[in-house]
Amino acid sequence: MQNNKRLRILVEGAIFAGLAMALEYVPHDVGVSSIQLCYGLIPLSVYSVRRGVVPGVFAGLIFGLLDMWLRGSGSLLNPLQIILDYPLAFALIGLMGITGTSVKKNILAKRPVQAGLLTVGGFALGNFAKYLSHYFAGVFFWGSYAPKGQSAWIYSLVINGGSFVANLVMGLIVMMILVRITPQVFTRNL
Repeated sequence: MQNNKRLRILVEGAIFAGLAMALEYVPHDVGVSSIQLCYGLIPLSVYSVRRGVVPGVFAGLIFGLLDMWLRGSGSLLNPLQIILDYPLAFALIGLMGITGTSVKKNILAKRPVQAGLLTVGGFALGNFAKYLSHYFAGVFFWGSYAPKGQSAWIYSLVINGGSFVANLVMGLIVMMILVRITPQVFTRNL
């Protein structure tokens, strides 16, 4: 029975990672091309809250590898940059599940505001960890693209910071709506 449950969790993670990857093909540039929404964060955050940090990290890792293989061919500089921008960055999304147990308890106790705030907190943590990985990849590997006279640190902050803020706002709004409208998506075990 325990092996059956683990298999269900792994299959569910693969499905959520696949859904996240499918959402990456929806146009996601906002304004200037350096600000990109990552719609895949939403299903990965739902999965991370449902199943916890470790399964969430696994699903994020799968998503990162899929994104690298299917869409990242033009942005692969060297092995360390690849690790920072793809597997590590997306695996860190799984940290969103750190509040999962508390979210479920609050949903079951009919406290949607607390559940929403915890979900938002988990989303912010996972999104920030992902951003940090991209930020350091930007500093050390993409900094050579900075305008003349601008430090790589500032360049990466500007380029990656816009995406971080845009994804944070999107995620906070969507996660609060999901907790309010469909709380069972976080608590129902398949």
